[in-house]
Amino acid sequence: MTGHEVRPLSIRPEVMNAIRPMRPADAPRVAQLHRAAMGHSLWARLGQAFLATLYRRLIPNPLFVGFVYEEAGSIGGFIAGSTNTAAMFRQVFRKHFLPLAARTAVGVAMDPRVIPLLLRTSTYFDASGSDIPAESLFCSFLPELRGKKIADHINKVLFDELLYRGHKFVKITTESDNRGANRQLTHWGFQVGGRFRFYGKDMVKYVLDLEESHRVEPVGRYHQA
Repeated sequence: MTGHEVRPLSIRPEVMNAIRPMRPADAPRVAQLHRAAMGHSLWARLGQAFLATLYRRLIPNPLFVGFVYEEAGSIGGFIAGSTNTAAMFRQVFRKHFLPLAARTAVGVAMDPRVIPLLLRTSTYFDASGSDIPAESLFCSFLPELRGKKIADHINKVLFDELLYRGHKFVKITTESDNRGANRQLTHWGFQVGGRFRFYGKDMVKYVLDLEESHRVEPVGRYHQA
């Protein structure tokens, strides 16, 4: 149980109107925001150029779902998810193996300590479970935009889109000791769906029932792209 009632989100139209689907041209900026917020993660340690190449290939994939928050012509935050994470990465890495491998090699040369992490990356999908394919993967905002509930709005947009596409559940995994993330997910009504070890860390899988959530409705926004 979440321990409290999850009420509908108080929508700010000006924030919603500033959220749009992610485009391939956004990849460099999204990579910059990703690395700034998650610099210790594996993908970020491979370098900003790797991230930009990865996002540029992910965004056109039909299984990718991503949105950006754009204010005065500048992207200040983003969220990235998928309707089927395992299949999406498998398709993207097979189709774009050479450019991604080249960027990966550069990243490994800069930080050889990522090699054992790379070798274990494919085990994530077995560890986290394949019972729920839809997933929210990455979310990042400029520091000055945090605490303004903009992240709540962009989360809602992603979850609305997933429900619109026919997904009843969405999952998010985070580190067990990430108090901020655990608190935010509980506040949204996520339930603990499992625990596992990955990259030597204790992880928690959170699951949200999109159909039962008072904050989510089946509204698709990709027609705005």
